[in-house]
Amino acid sequence: MEINVDACYRKYGPMVLRRCWRILKDREKAHDAMQEVFLKLLQNHGRLHGLYMSSLLYRMATNICLNKIRDDRKHQTPFNSDFLTQVSSVGDLEDSWIYASLFDYILKVEKASTHQIAVMYFVDGLTMEEIAEEMNLSVTAICKRLQRLRRVLQNQGGRS
Repeated sequence: MEINVDACYRKYGPMVLRRCWRILKDREKAHDAMQEVFLKLLQNHGRLHGLYMSSLLYRMATNICLNKIRDDRKHQTPFNSDFLTQVSSVGDLEDSWIYASLFDYILKVEKASTHQIAVMYFVDGLTMEEIAEEMNLSVTAICKRLQRLRRVLQNQGGRS
């Protein structure tokens, strides 16, 4: 099934933009990330098939936004105010520091799939079952990754 990028943009553009804004918390960055999602879709539409398009675009948006955060972090000091603003919607300020520490570790060391799991769990508030379904992994695998991340955070002096 060939992908009609123009139709996908019209149908899924708002969903992708909401996802980008939810992660980046910046209107301009979110719009740029959304455009990048559809540019990549256009560049790769011959290799992709049109099944589960919303899931594909959701995952692409998540990856692109996480890459943007990682790239921005390379040029900034740890726990900068921009990043704290991005994670501050998760809870109170103390929790934001904890999440910032966790995401700092995740973006530097862990696999991309672990990035996605952390965002879905800590930012989006999805359950482990929902994440497992979205990621095509077992609930046990999701639980193990989250436990490993919590242990690392605790070893860094934080708490979860």
